[in-house]
Amino acid sequence: MNSIKSKKNTVIKWFGAALLTFALIISACSWYLSLKLKPTISAELKDIVLNATDSLYTVKFSKVKTNFVFGNAALVDVELIPDTNRLKVLVERKTAPNNIFRIKLARLHVKDFHSFRFYREGRLNINEVVFEKPCVEMINRQYDFNDERPARPRKSPYEYISKFLKELRIKTISFKEISFKYVNENQPVPQIDSINNLNITLKDWLIDQNSATDPNRLYLLKDVHINVNDYRYATADSMYHVNVNQMNFTASTGLLSVKKFDLTPRYSEMEFGKVAGYARDRFHIEMSDISFNGINLPLYIRKQEFVAKEMNINDGFVSVFNNNELEKGDKPRTGKYPHQLLQRVQELLTVDKINLQNIAISYAEYDRDSKQKGKITFERTSGTILNATNSPKVKKINPYMIADLNTYMMGQGKLTVRFRFDLTAPDGAFSYNGLLTKLDGKTLNRITRPLGMVHVNRGYVNSLSFNIDANDKVAKGKMDFNFKDLSVALLKKEEGRERLVRQGWMSLLANALVINSDNPDREGNYLSAPIEYQRNEKASFFAFIWRTLFVGIKHSVGITDEKEEEINATIEEFEKRREERLERKEERLERKQQRQRQRRN
Repeated sequence: MNSIKSKKNTVIKWFGAALLTFALIISACSWYLSLKLKPTISAELKDIVLNATDSLYTVKFSKVKTNFVFGNAALVDVELIPDTNRLKVLVERKTAPNNIFRIKLARLHVKDFHSFRFYREGRLNINEVVFEKPCVEMINRQYDFNDERPARPRKSPYEYISKFLKELRIKTISFKEISFKYVNENQPVPQIDSINNLNITLKDWLIDQNSATDPNRLYLLKDVHINVNDYRYATADSMYHVNVNQMNFTASTGLLSVKKFDLTPRYSEMEFGKVAGYARDRFHIEMSDISFNGINLPLYIRKQEFVAKEMNINDGFVSVFNNNELEKGDKPRTGKYPHQLLQRVQELLTVDKINLQNIAISYAEYDRDSKQKGKITFERTSGTILNATNSPKVKKINPYMIADLNTYMMGQGKLTVRFRFDLTAPDGAFSYNGLLTKLDGKTLNRITRPLGMVHVNRGYVNSLSFNIDANDKVAKGKMDFNFKDLSVALLKKEEGRERLVRQGWMSLLANALVINSDNPDREGNYLSAPIEYQRNEKASFFAFIWRTLFVGIKHSVGITDEKEEEINATIEEFEKRREERLERKEERLERKQQRQRQRRN
């Protein structure tokens, strides 16, 4: 038994010694090959980069580390450097690219480069190349001669590498945790933007006899994946933070998805305008489950023009607040409607169709007279926006952006509305029409009490339709407001009291003499309200919409300009008589007190 065990141990020892010897021999061969071939590898790699880029780029590195046993290699202190003099030559020849790159990284890993296949077949096949935490600077300058270029090289890089290789193929190129800086040199003053923690994966990069003309490849690649986990930055005015969470893009499908986007104010509702220095709209936006379909990546790479067939937003909210207690500011707010702001975006963008689902929209104001906040809400909003663009070529074909929306006003009344924005109008022309049905009038108290100082006691909205044409200066149109059993109470603000108080006699007077309780009335007479509202040039888009519709509502319930004058005159007369009564009361009290003093004397 001991003899058998001894023999087994001897075999194991000999096998281990042979394996160790073999490993040492292979390692020694790998070291020898690395030592002998490093100068050749370095020279040929630099030559390949120089020739494959038409002498535009040179590559520098301090060390080359190789392991021919496992087919791994690494470059240390790598730099990809563009030659500015060569770029000028290419520009003169009209063969220069729109984008120039500068890349720096501490280490580049080459994994599994199949050394034996390289020596036997002259094919360099690499499983993965990893750029760890590279610093990438991309400089964009548009050249007209590149406008119609396809997404492939002008001249096949194979012509440059054919003297070294039959094929160069990399299955995966990974850029991990990129520090990326983008420089736009198409403006008089270069525009610079940057982003960190960007990840890019390039799939199946191939140089052979046919890859440069393959229509299924994008710049010799089968696919491109881009990922940003968390991107956060402050807006230029320091009033907001922008947050993007989990953004992913795949070039082969043209699909870009964003888990969450939000524009978060840095200050509270009441502090925001004070910090800005005037009554500025405060936006709070949060959108979830966003996706873009049909993105044209070659166009974006070539010209920095964003084109997508469709955008989808499935959940979110838009909240707007304005503090009217503050001054409106010195500058007029003309030219700042949504479609006008879209035209001011420097980069060209076009989204053929935007689909909205389950979006909550609210607009609120803090009123300087009532000292309260009024708010109107539009819940469960869905619909489409067509032709969202600032591209001159697209606007020449179709100059209108159309928004068709369905929502529930105050969460109850169903509202359908269509906006038609003229993207080429110098005066910001747009129109909107809609229909509101089945709304309990008391739900409007959230906005009529603070902003109109009117309390709706009761009333029911059967339907409210409107058709408005507007521009930077004026809104004109018509409203048909069908309602019944309307009763209101007029309110006022008294010093020392936080709540608004009712004006009892004036409310009775208004309901009896002014307010139409029904439209049509009992005789069947129907009042259509003409609308003409001059815009305060310092008012926001949302305030302009709200104030315009409020003019039509007031007219429909009987508060016309003539009736308002009558009401004001009645109020003045009432206040005059009230003051006279108080004066007579004080005089009587004074006479009574005088008689009492005379009796005592």
